[in-house]
Amino acid sequence: MKSAEVIVFILYLLCMLGIGIFFFIKDRKGGEKTFFLGDRKMGAWVGALSAGASDMSAWVLMGLPTSVYAFGLGKIWIPVGLVAGYTASWLLEAPRLRRFSIVSGDAITIPQYLSNRFLAKSKALQVICAVVFLLAYTVYAASSIKACGTLFHKVIGMDPMTAMYLAVFIIVGYTFMGGFSAVCWTDFFQGMLILGAMLFAPVFALFVLEFSGEAIDPASHFWNPAADWRDIVSGLAWGLGYFGMPHIIIRFMSISSQKTLKRSAWIGIAWTLLILTFAALIGIIGRLDFGMDADMAKNELVFVQMVRRIFPGVISGILLSAVLAASMSTADSQLLSASSSLASDVYKPIVRKNRASDRELMWVGRFVVLAVALVALVIAANPNSGSIMGLVENAWGLFGAAFGPTILLSLFWRKFNFAGAVAGILVGAGVDICWIIFLKDTGVYEILPGFAAGAVAAFAAAKIAGPPSEAVLKQYDAAVAYDD
Repeated sequence: MKSAEVIVFILYLLCMLGIGIFFFIKDRKGGEKTFFLGDRKMGAWVGALSAGASDMSAWVLMGLPTSVYAFGLGKIWIPVGLVAGYTASWLLEAPRLRRFSIVSGDAITIPQYLSNRFLAKSKALQVICAVVFLLAYTVYAASSIKACGTLFHKVIGMDPMTAMYLAVFIIVGYTFMGGFSAVCWTDFFQGMLILGAMLFAPVFALFVLEFSGEAIDPASHFWNPAADWRDIVSGLAWGLGYFGMPHIIIRFMSISSQKTLKRSAWIGIAWTLLILTFAALIGIIGRLDFGMDADMAKNELVFVQMVRRIFPGVISGILLSAVLAASMSTADSQLLSASSSLASDVYKPIVRKNRASDRELMWVGRFVVLAVALVALVIAANPNSGSIMGLVENAWGLFGAAFGPTILLSLFWRKFNFAGAVAGILVGAGVDICWIIFLKDTGVYEILPGFAAGAVAAFAAAKIAGPPSEAVLKQYDAAVAYDD
């Protein structure tokens, strides 16, 4: 254990809490829209890096490099698919989603947007979305909490459970107090830290570490670029997740203007391309330098070991704080999205029959953040819950399959309707879950059949139900023409 690393970790955590306290004081008179969407005032850099950081959880520093390290170049298709999907979501989905959410009753959550998009009186869609949100976000947040426990245990010797309790306290603390603004600003600084760590570690490793020679055999799996077709298809399918990832695409809705969104798009795409490229390089360089280490692969520690071997305590502490940054920046966004869904889409219209004040909703949202975090902690603490990468994979697939087809159709098909949206979400989520339970051994990532089934079901149901009302069509046309 390096005492300098401990000091850096403590300072970093205090800074994150400080941001939460600042926005708690600053926005204390704000309401629902302030807490859940930051009043749509996010700038280009904050919006872009917040979207990226909320996406890149600890799996990009621990899970993905270790996956490339252990299983070879077949896993390179995951970052390729992610870059393609992220680019498409910024360029195709983001501009329309921001306009449509404003025209559709100034919606501040994805379920609210989908209901308003079809002028629906039924609350079924909001309840269905809330159930999927709770399931997927609890699993997703568990992966981030688990990463914090692993990091503290391996780096400073802290008991994993104690470390997870500490992580939950910090994450819930600034999210509970500061809401969306605190989450976005902490994500901005965390995004910069993640980028710095991903750039420095592999570059220095090339010059400092010595190649083991173990993985240089061209006949080995690691050096064989010809991947199994299932690796290629499944890796590319990861990109589909971006079209339905609520905690990422909600950032599109929060950006201050269409002009600012264009700048955010290129910043975000460039950031993600660099992050994923260097994550893969860390896995490759780690295998060259360390050879195959079963313990390192099992505990997803390639990045951690690389940093600790190269840098002195203060520098390694800063770089390893990037793992905390990645974990926290994703967990806070997940907790806030789950909170907004329950508070704004279930509690407000169904429990309180639209009689709740903005301040009441803000406090309900805060307590939902706490409740979801506690359940995620229980999952993370279970030794049989799976790896960090495995938990992320399951949650990512569920979101992409459930919401991706429906959101895209709502933005680009004028005659899409409420029935199609409900069918797309239910079938996409159902097929994804069934594939995990019964067909996981096929080696095909569940998001692919789930997304395809959701798209077919949404289209078929919409056709059977017939065209939407004239009012819905006029609202669609107004959203397409909207310009600020």
